[in-house]
Amino acid sequence: MTIRSIAGAFALLLVLAIKPATAGNLDVLLSGVFPDQQATYIGYESVEREDIPDTSPIERKYLIVDFRFESDPAADQLQASVHKVCMALLKDRELIQSLSDSGYDMVAVAFDRKSQYDCL
Repeated sequence: MTIRSIAGAFALLLVLAIKPATAGNLDVLLSGVFPDQQATYIGYESVEREDIPDTSPIERKYLIVDFRFESDPAADQLQASVHKVCMALLKDRELIQSLSDSGYDMVAVAFDRKSQYDCL
């Protein structure tokens, strides 16, 4: 190996190390929120709000992260689960910055097709 190839490999590693959070990181983070299989991570969906004009200073995009329970949880378990997901997201500062830089102004958690719970 030459010094040039070593330097190139090192530069590539640095770029990869400081790369902002990506969708793949979101999937990895959220699939590990409930290791005891209390709820299963399904995926996420990007939603653009059509009711906000393009010219508005308010961002139009938000993200829904989707989980499913095997059976309907009690109200206190649902609230605790929403909190657990939201805290996992909020603790990952790089991910939050990446989402913000990508134009997302809100993240919501869903455990069924009827309800969404806002995190931020």
